[in-house]
Amino acid sequence: MTSQPSLLFVFGLGYSAQQLASRLMAAGWQVAGTVRSEAKAAALRARGIAAQVWPGEGPVDIPPGAHWLVTLPPGKEGCPAALAAASCPDLSESVTYLSTTGVYGDMKGGWVTEWSPVSPASPRGAARVKAEGQWQALTGGKARLVRLPGIYGPGRSTFDRLRDGTARRVVKEGQVFSRVHVDDIASGLEALMLCPEVTGVFHLCDELPAPPQDVITYAAELLGVAPPPEIAFEDADLSPMAASFYAECKRVSNTRAKAALGWRPAYPTYREGLAAILAAESDKIFP
Repeated sequence: MTSQPSLLFVFGLGYSAQQLASRLMAAGWQVAGTVRSEAKAAALRARGIAAQVWPGEGPVDIPPGAHWLVTLPPGKEGCPAALAAASCPDLSESVTYLSTTGVYGDMKGGWVTEWSPVSPASPRGAARVKAEGQWQALTGGKARLVRLPGIYGPGRSTFDRLRDGTARRVVKEGQVFSRVHVDDIASGLEALMLCPEVTGVFHLCDELPAPPQDVITYAAELLGVAPPPEIAFEDADLSPMAASFYAECKRVSNTRAKAALGWRPAYPTYREGLAAILAAESDKIFP
């Protein structure tokens, strides 16, 4: 195993990246990166993260020798960080790009592995494929492409939607989604940081693709509240964006991440993940 860098630079210090930052900083790493506002930058600096404001174009102040993590969504021209990196004199030898399992399109409930061909069925998926290609071209095929399914965690879970009354049990026959707890993203990315010689595609996901209405029902049980009524997909009057997610149905395998990295999800199903979120909330109320 080659020696790993002890500095991480993140294009887009968002939800998942901040979870990784906390994990790495506890192990002695330094973390720097970009955000879109000075208020966010100041809040992160107060936590010891060297955040800078970057609007998505123009020069970026990147410390040499860092591992790069890219979380930014693509724009019309592809990944904005890739466009900036194209003129960077010190392109990192270790680049990880967070993509989406949407690049596979609709598998009609079938399984996708890290070796499955991409076949995006939406403009969002096609944009991700383009961004992946940009990073592979810049790095000579050495970029790590981490394709993620739906992300949940503290502050971004079914509990929040149940509490604010926005949870809906939309039922579409045969529909399942794969998911991943934000802590499992962080542990998987850390495993990648410690193996910079490993390249290619990885899935960080749980091991129980499930219908969305089942997740809502279980979360309601944990809260001790009645779940919202079931609504047939055809009667749900979903927004175009929401409906587009139901247009794709797939089960995502994490086989390669486990084999190559020794990684295992701490929350292999939504049940463990939701229970952990609720337990953490209780610990804050009753320390």
